[in-house]
Amino acid sequence: MSGFIEGLRRDIPLAFESKKYLDAKAKLHDDIDTKKKALFHELTEHSRTRGFGFEETSVGFGIAPLKDGHSMTDADMEAMTEEEQRDLTERRKTLEGEIREFHIRIHGLEKEAEHQQRHLDRQLATNVLEGRYETMRRAYQDMAPITTFLEHVRDDIVHHYKDFLPREGPAIAIPGLEFKRPDMSRFLVNLIVQRDPMEGAPVIDESHPTYTNLIGKIERRAHMGVMYTDFTEIRAGAVLQANGGYLIVNAVDMLRQPFSWDALKRVIKTNEVKIEDPGEFYGFSTAGLRPEPIPVNVKVIMVGPPMLYHLLQAYEEDFEKLFKVKADFDTEVVRSERQDRQYARFIARLCREEGLPHFGADAVAEILRQGLRFADRRDRLSLRLSLVSDLIREAGYWARKEGHAFVTRADVDAAITHKRHRSNLAEHWIQDEIKEGTLMIDLDGDVVGQVNGLSVHELGDYAFGRPTRITARTYVGTKGVIDVQREAELAGMVHSKGVLTLAGYLAGKFSGSHPFAMSASLTFEQTYSEVEGDSAAVAELIAILSGLADLPIHQWLAVTGSVNQLGEIQPIGGVNEKIEGFFESCSRKGLTGRQGVIIPARNTKHLALRRDVVEAVESGHFAVYAVNTIEEALELLTGIAAGERGLDGTYPPDTVFGRAAQRLEEMAQAVAEWSEGEEKSSGRIITEP
Repeated sequence: MSGFIEGLRRDIPLAFESKKYLDAKAKLHDDIDTKKKALFHELTEHSRTRGFGFEETSVGFGIAPLKDGHSMTDADMEAMTEEEQRDLTERRKTLEGEIREFHIRIHGLEKEAEHQQRHLDRQLATNVLEGRYETMRRAYQDMAPITTFLEHVRDDIVHHYKDFLPREGPAIAIPGLEFKRPDMSRFLVNLIVQRDPMEGAPVIDESHPTYTNLIGKIERRAHMGVMYTDFTEIRAGAVLQANGGYLIVNAVDMLRQPFSWDALKRVIKTNEVKIEDPGEFYGFSTAGLRPEPIPVNVKVIMVGPPMLYHLLQAYEEDFEKLFKVKADFDTEVVRSERQDRQYARFIARLCREEGLPHFGADAVAEILRQGLRFADRRDRLSLRLSLVSDLIREAGYWARKEGHAFVTRADVDAAITHKRHRSNLAEHWIQDEIKEGTLMIDLDGDVVGQVNGLSVHELGDYAFGRPTRITARTYVGTKGVIDVQREAELAGMVHSKGVLTLAGYLAGKFSGSHPFAMSASLTFEQTYSEVEGDSAAVAELIAILSGLADLPIHQWLAVTGSVNQLGEIQPIGGVNEKIEGFFESCSRKGLTGRQGVIIPARNTKHLALRRDVVEAVESGHFAVYAVNTIEEALELLTGIAAGERGLDGTYPPDTVFGRAAQRLEEMAQAVAEWSEGEEKSSGRIITEP
């Protein structure tokens, strides 16, 4: 349309300057002038017959009485009799009425001239326009709205052809009132969405889903302090850009924006977009454009965390009606040769797209190993490709810094090491305090009722493990297991559940002919924040059994794992961080060759340890033990068999369980004797002499 209008702005003035048009215009004016002259001659002759002269003056037509063919003088007028004057006056009045009729006829000729001139001009404009118009009409003849619009444009141009003709501005320019060419914007088309039909259905990923970015907006321009707008200022939003295709929005980002969620719901419900001024929602909008609703056919894909999906499902009544298809995407994939190749292709593509050095085979293998670590599974690869991409970029940086032609495993290791160094200040402080003895952790020797447990601290995107001393004190009583953390309100619900599970295990393991009478206090030493999780349950149980059996625990070993009431050790999270945390503590004080960590056997598939830890294990300087039952863990930590119940229901006396059972029997007997003595004391009758 812009080219169409610009072509007419050039062609129409040329047509109005053509010789053919000027000749036709001159002939039209000559014909009108001839008619005017004939009419004037007719009036002049008629006036003479009535004794008046008729002539055209600078201020119009005038009449004067005649005498002998000449205008009468003042003397002639005075010489007239009264009757002659009355007759002259009557004839003048009659003639003036006829002159008024003459004026009407003259005006009619002028109107006819204007009509003929306008018809000539419009016909010329139509002739100039027709070729261009017909070309455009045929191009869009299958689109009725467009052909209707073109018809309106043609009629407007024909009736306002003068807008295309040159005009002269004022001689003196006045600031702010400069001469402007007629506004041609009404003929333009505001193409708010432009798309190549050969590209297929559009896929729009809206990263900032504000109301205006989703629905569209009407912009305004300022001129001399006044804001104004027109249809050319209408801008499409992501919904219109995705019309006929797919719109992807992040649910969290959208719900943070005012009006966006309600607007998107309206679009899905009505299948149309209505572009409105957001100011109306606040009640202070001024008058402006109100575009008609635009029909749309778009599939909306909303991406977000599972928790948000469930919240919307529970609290947004329209959610299930509008979003009927749910797709859960895993963050990891089962490792296979095919997936390894896909990972390698991803690395190569990222290097190619971002101009990074390409990776050697050993570097690709190390990235794969880190993919396993991100997934916390040896048989799975992480699909959190943003983490993988960051590692690839940083490894590429170190390769360039070292002058390598391609990335090596050493460059990947450097990237991992430096990233860890940037994030591990808190870990560094804790490990320093362990080495200095501020945090009391024994890494050698044997202690009764004391176990090295393992915990994980999560600080944003960085998590690290550390050893924690867990102690238990057992004594005669009937209070059972007392969790100091719980009593001090420093224990979470899961941790409290794990401690209660220990009481069930102990009662099931040692209850017999005598009542289960025991009190034990259990605590995490030098821990002043909330303890959550049941991954220390194995360590807590072993500390209690050590106290009951009066058997020391090897302090060069740390243990982690959850346990059920049957004594089966259950898997836990953060196993890599826990092993590495204890290894760090041991290596700072010096590896002895017998230090290690006991983990649940079901966690072996989650192992993806740092290279220095793996090398220490392979060289025999550190160990990782996998156990299935509490008995296996006990034997590793005490060096003594746990013991099996015999046919008579007792445990061998030289085993952990045998010693613990003997101690529990002694406790039960002490409680029974104390209770019996208390009963006798309360029932004694004292008589005075």
